[in-house]
Amino acid sequence: MVNTQEHIWNRNFIFITIGNGLLFVNFHMLVPTIAMYAASIGSSGSEIGIIAGIFALSAIVVRLFTDALVGRLGKKRCLFLGLLTSLIATTGYGLFPTFGGLLASRILHGFGFGLSTTFAAALAVEVIPPEHRGEGVGYFGLGNTISMGSAPAIGVAVFSAFPPLVLFAIASAACVVAILLFMLARVPERPLMQKKKETISLIHHFFEEGTAVPGVISFLFGFVYASVNTYLPLMAEEAHIVYAGLFFVFGTLFVFISRLFGGKLYDRHGPFCVMFPGVLIYSVAIFMICTAHSSVYLLCGSIFYGLGAGLLMPAIMTWLFNVVAPARRSNASATYYNTMDLGTCLGIVLLGTLAGHVGYIAIFYAVLAVMGLYIAFTLWAWKSGHMSDHRTPPSGSPVP
Repeated sequence: MVNTQEHIWNRNFIFITIGNGLLFVNFHMLVPTIAMYAASIGSSGSEIGIIAGIFALSAIVVRLFTDALVGRLGKKRCLFLGLLTSLIATTGYGLFPTFGGLLASRILHGFGFGLSTTFAAALAVEVIPPEHRGEGVGYFGLGNTISMGSAPAIGVAVFSAFPPLVLFAIASAACVVAILLFMLARVPERPLMQKKKETISLIHHFFEEGTAVPGVISFLFGFVYASVNTYLPLMAEEAHIVYAGLFFVFGTLFVFISRLFGGKLYDRHGPFCVMFPGVLIYSVAIFMICTAHSSVYLLCGSIFYGLGAGLLMPAIMTWLFNVVAPARRSNASATYYNTMDLGTCLGIVLLGTLAGHVGYIAIFYAVLAVMGLYIAFTLWAWKSGHMSDHRTPPSGSPVP
């Protein structure tokens, strides 16, 4: 076993967690501002849509080659390749202020972000004690949670007050510090196993073998998560509800709170005892969004949104790590991000198309129907035994 330490908060875990948080600061600062920047240099509406969508697509594509890359370079080199690519792309936004330059930089950034997130998570699980894996993965994701709640606002404020180069310099600096922190982390590299060449099906490039059930659950979560993050402000505007932006501030607070107990619950009782309450709580949030009639009511819904998302996201990732062999954890990480991103992309496109016909309030009733499917699938996975034996083993037992 790579990790023999008893405590989660060891030196290596702290460096990796903060480094991952800064990686997401780089990402979240640019999510709302890239479209603003593209508009400022004269890009059309269709060109801005392409720039916004190509990032997730390129991240998904590069993760299809995770297996080949880790076999040649190892996890740490793959991580640094992703971080350096992200840094080059971030500086490229300011150096090439044309649609073509922005598109090329966005594709490159998607490649870098896809590699970085995949291998940062794969390295984190190596330094988390197996008996605390659920708890540790939950803490690991806090950097993303905090940056998601603060970095977009910081990015917009910087872009509005200073030249765009200042924004890209700050985002690049976050990436540089992340690189330094990952360099300081000492994670022993598992020896690369020599294996016979074999043909891997396209589906197993996307889903690591044996991860289809948690992968579908990740996909469904990505679909509903994207609906809230993308269309809630427009729904609130349609319903004449003010201060909708506070929904995400309150939600982020309760994501943080859920991480304090969700991982411990997972480690003691397994995925179902976290997943099922999480799905039910998240369904309450979607129902409250559908029926929102005031700011106070919507903010109450954000409590359920934060608790549900905070329980589900780390539980899905932990479950994926637990059902694969240690040497395949980078592929499990790629499965998590690929399925989440695919669900996000489809959710944005399908619900946006539907909203054009029925409005933004109505599409959340469609999301509520998807939550019914999510609940049914989670119950099926439990009843059919897919969750029954995937608990983290006790200390001293072989890691699954």
